[in-house]
Amino acid sequence: MNLPGMDKPARKAFAGMDNRSKNGVKADILYFFYSVSLAVLLLLSLPWWLFQMLRSGKYRAGLQERLGFPAERLARASRQRSIWIHAVSVGEVLAVASLVRELREQQDLKDENRDREVFVSTTTLSGQLLARARFGEDHVFYLPLDLGFAIRPYLKLLRPDLLILAETEFWPALLRLAKAGGSRIAVVNARISDRSFPRYKRFRWFFSPVLAQVDLFLAQTEDDASRLRQIGAPAERVHVSGNLKFDIRPAATSAIADSLRAAIHTDSNAPNSSIMVCGSTTEGEEQVLLQAFHEIAASYPAAVMVLAPRHPERFDKVADLIASLDLPYQRRSRWTPGQPISKGVFLLDSVGELASVYALADVAFVGGSLFPTGGHNILEPAQYGVAVVTGPHTFNFRQIVNIFRQGEALRVADASGLAREILNLLGNAEERQKLGQRAQALFAEHAGATLRTLHALQPLISESKVSESKPSEPKVETE
Repeated sequence: MNLPGMDKPARKAFAGMDNRSKNGVKADILYFFYSVSLAVLLLLSLPWWLFQMLRSGKYRAGLQERLGFPAERLARASRQRSIWIHAVSVGEVLAVASLVRELREQQDLKDENRDREVFVSTTTLSGQLLARARFGEDHVFYLPLDLGFAIRPYLKLLRPDLLILAETEFWPALLRLAKAGGSRIAVVNARISDRSFPRYKRFRWFFSPVLAQVDLFLAQTEDDASRLRQIGAPAERVHVSGNLKFDIRPAATSAIADSLRAAIHTDSNAPNSSIMVCGSTTEGEEQVLLQAFHEIAASYPAAVMVLAPRHPERFDKVADLIASLDLPYQRRSRWTPGQPISKGVFLLDSVGELASVYALADVAFVGGSLFPTGGHNILEPAQYGVAVVTGPHTFNFRQIVNIFRQGEALRVADASGLAREILNLLGNAEERQKLGQRAQALFAEHAGATLRTLHALQPLISESKVSESKPSEPKVETE
């Protein structure tokens, strides 16, 4: 648009303002349709959610918090300002644990009364339980639904100067409302998986205005950084800081690991004893692993398999499966420390204990990888120098797996070859030890992402200050 009497610079400036206005209107329209679509989808699927809650109780935990009713414990802990970190589940909680600790220490040094409180939200029950154990119940809550009525109470209560999202949590309403309220926003440990990348690219027209709300992206790798730019992240805001999961460190002592070590070795000092830890297993994998254990037990009668399903709601189902296969087993939830474990399966039906139990393993299998789930974190056993085996489907951890495969620090086996691979390692102590040593060395070599992330966040922490007024509302509301 041109007006009479405008010189060329003025026309260019006006045109720029006009484009920015058009972009704002476009973002408003996209947000409107997103909010309406999400609300309609939730209403249509409500019978399914209710059925799941009644059948298994899977989504019942934290329902009030998800609907926008913050627990009273948050009000007790909240101060004038805060840093809000969102970590979806167990893996993300472990990844940000060092960052949370560093941020808290930093705030304590700045002010004896702590300038900002650090709060952590999760999506899953397992993530919630671990986060409460790690960071304190008063500072942990469930992420609310991505609708304005559910998000605003948390923004009003916590008043976050800085919102930090781990990996790929691009929630449009949360980003929009936090930004409107004056929060700075960062995505840390960012990654775009092989499976999700085509989908993100296809809907770049939607994600581009969403990602424009983010002030800083810290990607795990150059490939992830490139993918972020391709799906619409502003190029100048994308940087590489490494993978926070390389900075996960085991606790100095672990009661469960110490108790299990004593219990298993009480009656298992025979030459044919061995310990396998099979962690983060998913639907269908336990059947394969337990069949493989039958073969392994034929050569190692005193072998013990510690089996840790990924999702707590599957604990009972896996226990029934073990019983149906006529294998001797004990459940962590019914086991008393000091009670001997001489052979068979030990079902680790608990949350937050697996990482330390990997230290006991002669061989560790990391689940979610025999079938196209995407795999789970092989760094948890690698940090102890344990020989690690995984299935072929590890696209969610492609960078880490590639590093370990290139460094000859990982064995990969499909369902048909799993028992053979584990038996080969159990029968070759020298090769098993070398595999674990190479894994531990690679783990140490790639550490340091936490300090790089903390350094990159400093400008946002220093500059951010939430407005004392009520967070401004988007132009178009649907709730």
